[in-house]
Amino acid sequence: MARRPLDVDRVRAFLTALPARPGILATTRSDGRPHVAPVWYAVDDDGTIVFNTGEATVKGRNLRRTGYAAMSVDDDAPPFSFVTVEGPVTIVQDLDDVRHWAGVIGGRYMGADRADEYGGRNGVPGELVVRLSPDKIVSAFDIAD
Repeated sequence: MARRPLDVDRVRAFLTALPARPGILATTRSDGRPHVAPVWYAVDDDGTIVFNTGEATVKGRNLRRTGYAAMSVDDDAPPFSFVTVEGPVTIVQDLDDVRHWAGVIGGRYMGADRADEYGGRNGVPGELVVRLSPDKIVSAFDIAD
């Protein structure tokens, strides 16, 4: 069956759907090996994918070094759908921004009533806000139909 890509509105709807699905982030290590890790994320009004990570983590170091990442989000229930994005990243360490996005992202996954808890827990020095600006998007929906 031919792949049926999602249009821009359906991509955004898929990426922001609840319950929230984790993103699988791919970065490249300094020796060229891939590194893949699950991340919680949110989509900002401008379409960027926003997530937090520690500056000392493998992904944090890889993102600083390369300035580029890819992420995949999938619906693993039949009839199966997915969106992959790749593009440049910008990294922010401003603690107010880190706390804000940690709260937004934590609230998205754990419920709005816990947003402040996650903002406080994850919005600490050493954490980063990463914005992935999609310059390539590949998607398909209802793959098994």
